[in-house]
This record gives sequence, C-alpha cells and structure tokens, in this order.
Amino acid sequence: AVLALDNGLARTPPMGWLHWERFLCGTDCGTDPHRCVSERLFVEMADVMVAEGWRDAGYEFICIDDCWMAPTRDEHGRLQADPKRFPSGIRKLADYVHSKGLKLGIYSDVGNKTCAGFPGSYNYYELDAQTFASWGVDLLKFDGCNSDTLELLAEGYRRMSLALNRTGRSIVYSCEWPFYLRPMQQPNYTEIKQYCNHWRNFFDVYDSWSSIKSILDWTALHQDSIVKIAGPGGWNDPDMASRAIPASGLVIGNFGLSWDQAVTQMAMWAIMAAPLFMSNDLRHISPEAKWLLQNKEVIAINQDPLGKQGYQITKDKNFELWERPLSGRAYAVAVLNQQEIGGPRNFTFPLTFLGNGLACNPACSVWQVLPDSRDCGVYSWVSFLSMEVNPTGTVLLKV
Repeated sequence: AVLALDNGLARTPPMGWLHWERFLCGTDCGTDPHRCVSERLFVEMADVMVAEGWRDAGYEFICIDDCWMAPTRDEHGRLQADPKRFPSGIRKLADYVHSKGLKLGIYSDVGNKTCAGFPGSYNYYELDAQTFASWGVDLLKFDGCNSDTLELLAEGYRRMSLALNRTGRSIVYSCEWPFYLRPMQQPNYTEIKQYCNHWRNFFDVYDSWSSIKSILDWTALHQDSIVKIAGPGGWNDPDMASRAIPASGLVIGNFGLSWDQAVTQMAMWAIMAAPLFMSNDLRHISPEAKWLLQNKEVIAINQDPLGKQGYQITKDKNFELWERPLSGRAYAVAVLNQQEIGGPRNFTFPLTFLGNGLACNPACSVWQVLPDSRDCGVYSWVSFLSMEVNPTGTVLLKV
C-alpha cells in the first residue's frame, strides 16, 4: 500500500525567486561578485524581496540551484556548501532568509551526480533529507540527471519523498520525474502526485518568445493527461529548468520578451495554475515588469483556492481561447494571439463557449485584468465578446 504522503504543503501554487536562467553556474565570484551564485546574491535578493513588496505580493521562496555544493561530501558523508560561494554555510543563510519572513529552497539530484557534476543524492536519500531539514530548508528541487535506469529514477523520487516526510520538517518537494520519463514512457501522474508537490513536464525555459510559445503549445497538446491531476498539494510545472530549483521560470524583467510577450507569460502561467518562480535580477528591474509580476488580480487568479488548472477550449487562425474555473463560479479567460506579423487583431467568440455554456447563464460581468484593468460590462448568455489583441499578446479576463 502506498502511504502517501500528503505533506499538507503547496495548497496553492508556490511562488518565489530562483537563480537559474538569469544567474548561471559558470560566473566567477572573483571577477564578478555581483552576478555569481553565492550567499551574497541570496542575501541581497532577500533584502530586495522584502523592501520592494515581493514578499507581500506572495513571493515567499528564495531558491538555490545547482552549483551550491562543494565537489565532495564531508567525512561523515554529508553534503557541504562550496566554501568560496557560501562561506557562512546554508544554515546561516536559511536563518537570515527566515528572519526576513521568507523561505529557503535548495537543489539536489536523484542520481549519483547533479546536472552540473556535483554530488547527487543516490544512496544518500535519508542523510540528505536529514541534512536539509537540519539546515532549515523549506523546499527541495530534486533533479533527474545521471540516474542509471528509469526504475532507479522512480525509486529515488519515492524514497526522497518518504525521507523528507520522516524528518518532520515541512519541506515542499519539487520533482522532475515526468520530464525524465516522458521520452520512454507515459508518466503516471496519479502516482507522481502522491509523492511530489509539483513536477516538471517540459524543457528548460529560456529568455525567449520561442521558449514560452513551445511551452504553451506542449501544454495544450497534452492537456488531457495533465490538467485533471493538478490541484491543492500538487501542480504541473510547465517548464522548470533542468538546473533550476523549483519551478516555472518567469523570465519577465530580463531581455528576451517584448511587453506583449511578458503579459502573455504572466497571464498564461496564471491560467495554468503554474508555480510562479521568477528568474530575474530584482535589484535591477523595470517599473513595468514589477507592476506585471506583482499584479494582485493576476496573482489572485493563479492562487485561486479551487485549485483547478486551466485549458485551451478552442483554437482558430492563430487565436487561442483558454479558460480556468475559479472559486465563486467565476472563470479566468485568456485570449492569446499567436500571430507574429501585422498589427492588433480582433477575436470574437460566443459566451456560450465558456464553462460548458454555464459561465454566463443567464448573465455575467466581464472584467479585463491584462494588459490593463477595466470593466467590460455585463453580458447575457447569448452575447458575443470581441477582444482586440496585439501580436504575441494576451487579453486576460475574469468572467
């Protein structure tokens, strides 16, 4: 019998900041101390998360990725932090992060080495879980590199889940299990949800529109198998870099997305009930990106307590219509314009499309959330709605 394992965590999609995508392993702390992966980076980011309203907006985790470790375990077999990058150690950093009202995430790997070649947790699941708990870690992103077989991969994910539970500390468990299975076999999401709080489905996110677009296309293609499993305690990560800690990298505030594409990422990650993990430099971020990432109405959709993931309901000439059931018999609706040429275009659809015909029966109010907030009025069940959407942009509505 499976003793699982609901650890009572991640009742809504986790939110936070992680270093992967923006801050990479290869940056040398000697020559570039502001941009290397180090305790200084995390201390500065924690300070900004409090001072600039990120924590108050709901972003509570600050997550360390691959490359935090020393190249070998200590004499007792325990993982240890790289003394150059983290001279004070992880426990001290966790204490600092907790003093700010934030939580600390860390990274390890189910195999014998991490993706970047540092010591993995294979054959050390119990010890590593105890080590992370003793340091005060609040989230573990568990990668899937360097596992010899699919059986060992699955066994490792199960064993680490049990080991984390046995520590008695509340540690959110972020898995890459289905991503590493998919090339060979269809993942059993029911089983994965018994062990994990969220799980990665697709390739690394990059700071580019083509990356965002491919994630959305993949999610729509596979929605029949993944949407139904998402809910309080377990979430689909649309992307999650393979050397990332936890989750869906929001690359808003970097260099690769236009404003409309940034709006699309924020709107669609809310529709998909995706974990919201930013990978950007919060010390240097534009007021527009900050407004978008801290938008209370969008975050409320993402964090809706009903916990249902949204899905695509129709696709028509480069337009996509998505909906997400919300609590209080409401719906979030996204109109996405995938066209990458020309100017703004109108998309008109009958409100009977929404909620199997029930969302506007007999009437409904429509509120636009993105790209800006406005009241669109009250409509009857037989009405049509027309939205103008910029190329690669999205209009997000609450019905």
